[in-house]
Amino acid sequence: MALARSAITAELDKTASVQRPQKVSEALKEKRGCFVTLHKKGRLRGCIGTIEPVRSLVDNVEANARNAAFSDPRFPALTADELPEIDLEVSVLTVPEILAYKDPIELKQKLVPGAHGVIITRGWHSATFLPQVWDQLPEPETFLSHLCRKAGMDRDCWQAGDVVVKVYRAEYFSE
Repeated sequence: MALARSAITAELDKTASVQRPQKVSEALKEKRGCFVTLHKKGRLRGCIGTIEPVRSLVDNVEANARNAAFSDPRFPALTADELPEIDLEVSVLTVPEILAYKDPIELKQKLVPGAHGVIITRGWHSATFLPQVWDQLPEPETFLSHLCRKAGMDRDCWQAGDVVVKVYRAEYFSE
């Protein structure tokens, strides 16, 4: 959490430096996907992440913190005045696995609300929701419909049988 906050602070205040761990543990050296989410007064203010484990967790947290604060296309770049109002959350992901299912009913049955992060893909269209999104969308049908819309597809795309669904789990930390 200190690394994520200091990466954002260092970007806003050029006299500040990023507080990287003095001794990087094996867990932080491990290649892991992660997301950094910013909330302001309980509302989403930025969220950027890396699903696949392409770089070390320590590097991913630092990069995704900066990107969530300054490069999320849904929001203007964070300002120094906003920083005290920002709460951070870091989600560390497991490697996504394809969820095999034969029909929409089985898909809904296999999803574990609150535990599964979900990726839905068809062709070039793809989107993910972290497991925490189940808090706002607890019904599988609604969750999947919103995820399809986020991916730029028809809200019922999950029922068509031609989408790839992957699931992952996340361990998350928040301030």
